Amino acid sequence: MTRSIKSKLILTLFLCLSLLNSCGGKLPGADARKFPADPAKRVQQNLKEGKGFRLNDITKNNGGTFEFASSNELWRASLDTIDFMPLVSANYSGGIIITDWYSQDQNEAIKITLRFLSNEIRSDAIDIKIFLKKCRIEENCKISESEGNLKKELKKQILKKAALYEKEKKEKDK
Repeated sequence: MTRSIKSKLILTLFLCLSLLNSCGGKLPGADARKFPADPAKRVQQNLKEGKGFRLNDITKNNGGTFEFASSNELWRASLDTIDFMPLVSANYSGGIIITDWYSQDQNEAIKITLRFLSNEIRSDAIDIKIFLKKCRIEENCKISESEGNLKKELKKQILKKAALYEKEKKEKDK
């Protein structure tokens, strides 16, 4: 072996030993008083906390639980509330609904964007943006974000419907 290969090998071994030596400290959170002494209970506690898995569970075919958009009351209520508007995008996994411009006359149009921040039925679980487009002539349009009463009323309507859907679901599950 040449001298440069020997020096690289020695340097690599030294580096590995120093890295392994630094792992010898106490592990954080490894206090034996906080964990049950019985191994079966420790396994159950770890599985409940999501810290592990069992290989025999993989071979079982239990079907599974799937969360579809139709099972999310807030999503359904939002779609039902704005069902008169054409949609540009509705992405459940991304948590966003975007409508196309909707107009009953030639001079004004409205566009709504709904962003879901949580699956819970709360007022801060949904972010609504309403855009108004006012045109004098087809080429001369101004687009602005609306902060008016319409946004509050739309959120209120969606939350009411979502609460009703949730109540119906709970009654159905009983």
